Amino acid sequence: MRVSVLASGSSGNAIYIESEESRMLVDVGLSAKQIELRLKAIDVDPESIQALFITHEHIDHVKGLGVWARRYQLPIFCNDATLQNLPNSVGEIPKELFRSFGSNNAMDWQDLHVESFSISHDAADPMGFVVCKEQEKIAIVTDTGYVSSKIVEKVQGSHTLIWESNHDVEMLRMGPYPWSTKRRILSDVGHLSNQDSGDALREVLAGEGENVYLAHLSRENNLQELAHLTVKNILEDSGAEVGQAVRLFETYADRPTPLSPVKRKTVPVGNLFASVSVS
Repeated sequence: MRVSVLASGSSGNAIYIESEESRMLVDVGLSAKQIELRLKAIDVDPESIQALFITHEHIDHVKGLGVWARRYQLPIFCNDATLQNLPNSVGEIPKELFRSFGSNNAMDWQDLHVESFSISHDAADPMGFVVCKEQEKIAIVTDTGYVSSKIVEKVQGSHTLIWESNHDVEMLRMGPYPWSTKRRILSDVGHLSNQDSGDALREVLAGEGENVYLAHLSRENNLQELAHLTVKNILEDSGAEVGQAVRLFETYADRPTPLSPVKRKTVPVGNLFASVSVS
């Protein structure tokens, strides 16, 4: 498999995943035109996309869903609560395009195996995904207020993780948002802070060359350098050599990441975690 994060952040989210037989989008949170432009930027023909998988109904994940679905007549995999709570701005979508794919479920699609799992966010029934092909595994965990033991169990063994690192707590507390918004972001149905992100990754990673894309960074309450440094320090305190045992990558609001293999990098002996358990 190969993956590109086409867009990440509160202004829009979309992820492209491909295999020998399959081409899919996870979320369509930009305009259809922007999605097309970003696919072309990584040399992918928009008309080659075969399916859309939706994590939840917030506009930064479904902005282009209606136009894209109507234009390309693609199947849309989401749970029933997400379908029922799509914003009006998405417009009418032919009902025959929807495929019910509930939380905590699994399916084989084309040459891929896709599993959904519940996450904690203030949406109707938000989900994360694990996508597998043979020995390769990619996990998508964004828009969650905390990482439960069930999420940890589900995503362990992933070669590539697209992983939320939304905000720095002090930047958020001192920032311009009203207190009601800050309280929501900091809550168990909000978003992961940089510290929370790193702490959860200590439980998830084996230190065997995994690729981690730090995703959904807040434009107002985070910095790429700060998110990277915070997570890096937490992982290195656990004994991982970042750059070898774990590789951290940035994601962007305004451009896609390079189309890259999901598989792990080979790790020399001695670069594994000293400990991956956290009390």
